[in-house]
This record gives sequence, structure tokens and C-alpha cells, in this order.
Amino acid sequence: MSYENLFRLDGKRAVVLGGGSGIGRESAKALAAHGAEVIVADRDVAAAKETGVGEAYEIDLLSDGAAARAAAELGEIDVVVLTAATNVRKRLLEYSREEFDRVIALNLGATFEVVRAFGAGMVERGRGSIIGFSSIRGTTVEPGQGPYAATKAGLVQLFRTAAAEFGPAGVRVNAIAPGVVETPLTAQIKANPAWYDAYATKGALGRWARPGELAGAVVYLASEASSFVTGSVLAVDGGWTAVDGRFEPPAT
Repeated sequence: MSYENLFRLDGKRAVVLGGGSGIGRESAKALAAHGAEVIVADRDVAAAKETGVGEAYEIDLLSDGAAARAAAELGEIDVVVLTAATNVRKRLLEYSREEFDRVIALNLGATFEVVRAFGAGMVERGRGSIIGFSSIRGTTVEPGQGPYAATKAGLVQLFRTAAAEFGPAGVRVNAIAPGVVETPLTAQIKANPAWYDAYATKGALGRWARPGELAGAVVYLASEASSFVTGSVLAVDGGWTAVDGRFEPPAT
């Protein structure tokens, strides 16, 4: 094995769904930096172009048959990265069914379609890596995050099933579980100093993540460095799930 090239992606074609901003944008840049040919797919094609690498591709994952059309039009894809997600921050008794359905449709429904559409070609070719984004909310919850947390937990089980079913064909399927990251999705929290500080102090590192700090995990799961990794959930949460609350007890 050539360890110096362990993370290289030369000759690989990757599509980043949601690559026009946040974690998706940084993931696309990192994949390109490691040699991949990258398609930056986003509902906002202008934002996809602004990512500055690869080819921009317009896609609305909530439109009927969008994932299947993309898989057919883009041809052979070696790496799929799915970052697109939404959230409605409300307690359950305040949630409407329309809001619930909207969160489920993108976070879980579109994920199902992407896994099937791109996974079929990967299984046929006998290679590929599918990478999706769960969350710390897939295992730990807070008031106001119910449907979002349910989708992120559901994504993990969907990916584990795909890993089991696609594995014999040589296709790997893994999830990344970030903590709090400074993205458009968390702008509501970031705007509230008390909320921002409370989240920052919850993790072991005492701060939020920058989107680029998730890119290394994406490159790892896309590359041969993770050739025996599938069905896994990689926590990139600054120690959030390892730390028991924000209270710092006295030393004695």
C-alpha cells in the first residue's frame, strides 16, 4: 500500500449535494484539493458556482425524480456527499404537520432517494463511497429539535442498512455526526449571544466548529484511507457527546 497517497482522490468523480454553502462548500473544496473531479450540486446554482471548484449542477432534491435524474445525467460517480438539510426549531406542541413533513421530506426522504439513485450505479460498478451527515442530535436531543433529531437518527439507520446491502458489492456507506457548526442552518442560534456561548461551552474544546473542520472527515471517508470503514458514524463534535454537561466541578 502506498501510504503517501492514502488520501488522494485522483481519477475519482465526486458529487456534493448541497455544495453551495457551509459544510458542503468546504467539502467540495477539500475533495478537489485531493485530486477529485467535483460536481457541486445545489438548488442555488449561483452559489454552487461561487464554491469555486469543479462543475456547478442545479438540483432541487425535493422535486420528483431529482436524484434519479441527477444520477443518470452525471454518469459514473465514485463519491456522493449529501449535506442538504433543514430544521424548524419549535417544541412538539407548537409544531404543525406541514413543518414536520417539510423537515422529514428533505432530511430523510431526499436521503432515501439519493442513496437509491446513486447507490444503484455504484453497486453495478462494484465500487463507491456514500457519505451523509447525521448530527449529535441523532443521539442527544434538546427541546425544540424533535423532528430534526428524528431525521438524523433515521439517516443513521438508513445508511447502516445501505452499508449492509451494498457492502458485498464493494460500496461503502458512512455518516458524519457534527456538533454545532457555524453554517446558515445555525444562524438563528449564532445571533443569540447567550445561546451561542452555551453551545460553545458544552463541548470539550469550548467552541463551535468552522465548516472546514468537517472537510477532513469527508476526504477520509471518500478515500482509500477508510477502505475498511462502512456502516459507521464518525463524530466530529469537539467532544460534545463525551462531556457530561457544562458544569465544572471543583477539584476537591
